[in-house]
Parts: sequence; structure tokens; C-alpha cells
Amino acid sequence: MGAAVLILVVSFVILLLMDVPVAYCLGMATLLTMLVAVDFVPAASTTAQRIATGLDSFTLLAIPFFILAGNLMGKGGIARRLIAFARALIGALPGGLALVNIIACMLFGAISGSGIAAAAAIGTVMHPKMVDGGYAPGFSTAVNVSSATTGLLIPPSNVLIVFSLASGTVSVAALFIAGYLPGILIGGLLMAVTAFVAHRKGYGKGEWVRLPEVFRAMMRALPSLTLIVVVIGGIVAGIFTATEAAAIAVLYALVLVLLYREVNLAGLREVLLNSVTTTAVVMLLIGTSLALSWVLSFEDIPQNIAGTLVALSDNRIVVLLIINAILLMVGTFMDMTPAILIFTPIFLPIVVGMGVDPLHFGILMVANLCIGLCTPPVGTVLFAGAGIAKVSVQDIIRPLAPLYIAMLVALLLITFIPDITLVIPRIFGF
Repeated sequence: MGAAVLILVVSFVILLLMDVPVAYCLGMATLLTMLVAVDFVPAASTTAQRIATGLDSFTLLAIPFFILAGNLMGKGGIARRLIAFARALIGALPGGLALVNIIACMLFGAISGSGIAAAAAIGTVMHPKMVDGGYAPGFSTAVNVSSATTGLLIPPSNVLIVFSLASGTVSVAALFIAGYLPGILIGGLLMAVTAFVAHRKGYGKGEWVRLPEVFRAMMRALPSLTLIVVVIGGIVAGIFTATEAAAIAVLYALVLVLLYREVNLAGLREVLLNSVTTTAVVMLLIGTSLALSWVLSFEDIPQNIAGTLVALSDNRIVVLLIINAILLMVGTFMDMTPAILIFTPIFLPIVVGMGVDPLHFGILMVANLCIGLCTPPVGTVLFAGAGIAKVSVQDIIRPLAPLYIAMLVALLLITFIPDITLVIPRIFGF
């Protein structure tokens, strides 16, 4: 096991430092680790077979559908309507534009299921408005980046589908229902910290909007918000599966785009091409991650890690803190999808053996890795937000610091108060 672990870790780190794409790092590290036990031909064929069979899942069909639905909504004027609704509700509060950014990211992330899509769609509209309103560009981007990750907990969410696949026991529907309160908790704490910082910095507030205008903004946003009810309501009621719900989301989004008339045929072609490209990247990540996960099991690495953790402590609180610390470090250099697929088979049996509900652990894991999306050196949402706002990452890190603290506090609450995750699933019988 020592040689296998050494080759796995060293090869992955070296390839990552050489700026090789993560999917290729995972695949090549898998192949090199296999070579410890078998010759090249069976190692290569087994790696390829594991990548192919790992993707042979009906549940995974939901991911390309949700990606396409999110891209359609990102281009179809939906983000602008959600921003208008949020601004009508809370834009007059101190730091109102920053709070609007958070609310809009939560709503759009819940519709699109993508942190990067939320950061791009909301940041493109809100960043110029916030800068014009006197907000520092770094602070504006920090608010956008941190709040964009909430949509990965508030369903529908692609990473929750990935955890369902990795766990083998937790249903997508249960994860979707369980994600609401933790996602709202993180968003609420981000809003509280943002309002405090805005008050100290003297960032302005707007004027209260009259009730008829609030109603009109709500009606314009209502068709977009209805998608959440259709998708989640249909899954909970047992009318359709998560995969079927994703296909319905695409049809619904396409109808909205056609009604709003903000995407022409050329734009629709661009949306389809972007969706295909994103799907290819995500699926290759999933395939190579599953292959690496199989190699870990083949080498008995999860069992050895479990033995080490249990030897350190048999206290559930201590073990959860250690796992959280490990995942926080992993999240700084690894994307969420491979991190979930690789570390779920390692950590899930340990915590389940200590009495932790696997549904609770799934939400805990996603909430933890969301922080890594905002953390250098690999934070994808951080770099996407910086690129959209044309702000250097160095200018974002300092205003991100109090928002990191808010996310860490939320993570600890989610970790040690399981009812935050489990109360709604229990109500619905999951």
C-alpha cells in the first residue's frame, strides 16, 4: 500500500503543478498506480473500462440536462429579472446592492445548479451597478463569488447528484430536499456579514420601492422561480425522477427563452455548444474520478485511512472535525466533483459507523467543498468571478476574509446540528 499511495499522490501533485488538466491528472495517476500491481496492458484496459462503466448510469443523465437548462436561463434574461425582483425587495437596505447580489445568486444558483453560472450571470449585471454605487470592486466581487456557491446546496444541484452516485445509498430526491436549509443558512450568514461590512464602510442604500412595483417585479420573476417548484415538487411527489426532472427543466427553460425573445438562433447554437463542452469536461472528470476511486478500493486505501482515523480518536466530534479539516485542504486544490467521488467512499463508511446519517454527511461534504471554490489556488468560482469583474484575485482575498468566516461558521453549525439538514427530509418521509 505504501508504494501505491506514494505513486498516486506524487504523480497527481506533479501533474497538477505542471498545469495538466485535473481530469488527465486523475486518469494518469490511476494508470501509474495500477502499474504497481499489474502490467501495462491490463492496467490501461482496466483504467479505460472503469472510466466507461463509471459513466454508465441513468442518474448521470440529469447532469447534462441541468447544465443545458442553466445555460439557457443564463442567456435568456432570467438573471436580470431575478435581480430586479431582489432589488425591489431589499435594495433600500444598507448595503442593499450587495444583499441583492447574494439573494439573486441564491435564486439563480437554485435554478441553474451551477456556482460558475450564478457568478457569471449575476456578476455580469451586478458588478457594474455596485461599482457605480460606490462599492469597492474587490468587495463587490467577493460578495458575488461567495454567494454563488449557495446554489450548489439549494436544489437542483449537479454535485448533489454526484454525491448520490458516490454514496450508492442516498437518493437524489432526499439530497435535494435536505439542501434547502443549509443553503439558506449560508446565504443568511453571508448577508449578515455583508450588511455589517457595508455599514462600517458606509456603502449607500437605495430608496424603498412602492408595493405595485414590487408586485410587478415579482410577476416578471415568477415564471423563472416556478421552475424550482416544478422540478423539486415533481421529484418529491414521485411524479418523475431527478433525471426526468432535468429534462423537463430544459423544456421549461427553452419555453421561457422563446417567450422572452432574448436568444436568437445563433445564440441558441452557442448555448448548445457551451453545454456540450461543459458536459464533456464534467463527464471526463467523473469517469476518471470513479476510476481512481476504484484503484483506492483495490489497494485497500480507504480501509487503512479509516483505521488510522479511528486509531486517532473514536469520538464522533473529533473525527468530524478532522474530516472537515482534510476536506477544506482538499478543496483548495481539487474541484468538487472529483473530491466527492474520491473521498466519499473513504469517509462515508467511517462516519456511518459512528452513527452519522449519510444524508447529513452528504450535505456537510458539499458545504465544506463549496468553500474551496472560493479559495486559491484552484478555486474555480473565485477565478471566474475575478475574470468577469476584471479584478485581480489579490484584491478579492482581503474582502473575502469575513465571508470565509461566515461560511466556516455555517459549516460548523451544519456539522454539529444535524437537524438543520434532516428536519425537512423527515417531514417528507425521506
